[in-house]
Amino acid sequence: MKQTVILYPAAGVGHVVPMAELARVFLSHGYDVTMVIVPPPFKSSALGASQIEQIAAANPSISFHVLPPIPAPDFAGSPKHPFLLMLQMLRQYNDKLEGFLRSIPRQRLHSLVIDMFCVDAIDVAAKLGVPAYTFVPSGASSLAVVTQLPTLLAGRQTGLEELGDTPLEFLGVPPVPASHLIAELLAHPEEEQCKTMVSIFERGMNSRGVLVNTFESFESRAVRALRDPLCFPGKVLPPVYCVGPLVSGGGRNGEKTERHECLAWLDAQPERSVVFLCFGSMGTFSVEQLKEIAVGLEKSGQRFLWVVRVPANINDPKRLLDKPCEPDLDALLPEGFLERTKDRGLVIKSWAPQVDVLNHPATGAFVTHCGWNSTMEGIMAGVTMLCWPLYAEQKMNKIFMTEDMGVGVEIEGYRTGFIKAEEVEAKVRLVMESEEGRELQARVVARRKEAEAALEVGGSSHAAFVQFLLDVENLGEELAH
Repeated sequence: MKQTVILYPAAGVGHVVPMAELARVFLSHGYDVTMVIVPPPFKSSALGASQIEQIAAANPSISFHVLPPIPAPDFAGSPKHPFLLMLQMLRQYNDKLEGFLRSIPRQRLHSLVIDMFCVDAIDVAAKLGVPAYTFVPSGASSLAVVTQLPTLLAGRQTGLEELGDTPLEFLGVPPVPASHLIAELLAHPEEEQCKTMVSIFERGMNSRGVLVNTFESFESRAVRALRDPLCFPGKVLPPVYCVGPLVSGGGRNGEKTERHECLAWLDAQPERSVVFLCFGSMGTFSVEQLKEIAVGLEKSGQRFLWVVRVPANINDPKRLLDKPCEPDLDALLPEGFLERTKDRGLVIKSWAPQVDVLNHPATGAFVTHCGWNSTMEGIMAGVTMLCWPLYAEQKMNKIFMTEDMGVGVEIEGYRTGFIKAEEVEAKVRLVMESEEGRELQARVVARRKEAEAALEVGGSSHAAFVQFLLDVENLGEELAH
């Protein structure tokens, strides 16, 4: 009898996509996998149902079970931060999750793997005697920082915001300016947002173990810190398993999908000649910033492929509720820009098949928001990265990518919230034309080889996953007695 693994991702493409890749790893080891989905509270936003449907269609071997809907919180009308409302909603789905888990014979249930934001489901697993594990879709370095935060905040009477760019020391990572932490953590320690965020990170480390989307040699310092008793004094942290990079194969997985027009355009470009600009499912810019990027790209003289979304205020959490609509490129970009650059540039509206673009031989550099999925995809494609962090843990990732891992160059203007055309031009030229750019490229290719080796049978990520399966088995015997 095959055992079933239940995966429980948080809302949002950045959480569901890597979990679908984790599901593939379980399938390859002979398990059945069911991904339990909380119905998205908004049909067609950045966190909407349509993208989940696409992911399900691309993964026919994974079972998807959507929980019966309950009334969603009033996201648009509530004064509360959408993040807090989302967590409240996830908590309210515990009963539905429990009902579903009870419908599966206990001896068939292998484990419940929850997203780092679905920590309340640990209670459900405990009630049913099912081992629960936390999945962290971001890296070990940011995990090491947030694991050490409760100790840092414990004695503080004021929020971290007032520290500005003061560097904070954490085990396992380079110094992190206070301003680069996740925004919610900068509030006063007693404020609901900060308290909730910290308690989530604490609870996530209360499961039986933590699966992280990284490979050991890429973040060895941070992984060592997560195994160090000093990381969380007075608490024994669960085992950490580095099982990544969990990256989709793009169109290589044999799925019959229409080839995107941009890939045909890339076919006609010389090898490693194109700069790809793409800022994730929620990365948006003001009209002024879009125009500045356009001027910088035009002046650089480099070939480019640029994904442009409708402008929105990146600091407004309610932007996540907006329905996506098509940008009007003529209104957003400088007059005549598209015409003047048509021989060496292509601007795409809203979305591009990122993995396929990164793996195309014509792609030479990647201007990224430093989301962890994008970072892993850039590594697996062996493409140099220009780091332009926007929100969440991306500013921390930028530090790790540029200082620790040596796979990216920062676009410095992100600190002021506005990047000038001159810097876009200079940084694009740096990675595409200079000796420094060639050295960076060599480092990224070396990292790609390390990542590929980690995923092979006997490699570190493969071995970590096998160890995880063994630990679950031993735990099952322990629980049975």
